[in-house]
Amino acid sequence: MSAPHWLAVFAVILVAWSLLYLMAVPAETRLLGSVYGAEFWRNLCVVTPDAAGFARMWLMWSLMSAAMMAPTVLPAIATYDDLRHSGASTDLWRLLGGYLTVWLGYSGMAAGAQLALYSAGLLDPLGQSASAWVSALLLIGAGAYQFSALKESCLSKCRHPLTFFMTHYEEGPWRNGLRLGLVCLGCCWALMALAFVGGVMNLAFMGLATVLMVLEKLPEIGRRITRPLGYCLISAAGLIAAGVF
Repeated sequence: MSAPHWLAVFAVILVAWSLLYLMAVPAETRLLGSVYGAEFWRNLCVVTPDAAGFARMWLMWSLMSAAMMAPTVLPAIATYDDLRHSGASTDLWRLLGGYLTVWLGYSGMAAGAQLALYSAGLLDPLGQSASAWVSALLLIGAGAYQFSALKESCLSKCRHPLTFFMTHYEEGPWRNGLRLGLVCLGCCWALMALAFVGGVMNLAFMGLATVLMVLEKLPEIGRRITRPLGYCLISAAGLIAAGVF
């Protein structure tokens, strides 16, 4: 894995996580925010509901997508790279371009949702839910999605990337990249949306979510955690709705 394209992939992961670390709000500052309330956040970090604010949120979500999704797609990229070494005509950069296009689109939609929820008073300036009911609904939605046929279909393709690529090989690397991005999105969009519960710039949440999404895409381990994770998310929603958290 010392080829230039692999070095570039790992560099993207490292740079994305490094930038997110630099942008993250320290725990001490979060504690001050809980003490001094909304006025503290307004003075510290203003999210403007305009084009500039949307651009900043889109950049932040794009970094999150790169940092969190790149580790989950490494087995698929390795499989595609093996096809190239076996003599098949592949272009890894075009594959990655198609994949990233999908996640840039998702990042734009997530940024728009964040600004809309913030403008409605349902999120604080850090992108964390300001309503127990919003948190509960997001957790119930993500938990229920764990049991859906669409989630299972997408996971089955991510868990068997060779079969996936051979099925769609004739479409070329760009469309394969788009397909891979859409399949990956189908696996992970709901868990990514839980950033509105854990905090968009909460590194602990991002790290935990990344580990769960990586494990879900592993053939043997993934089958054992997908449904239990759904039960855990729905249970957490019930606890929040009941005022336990």
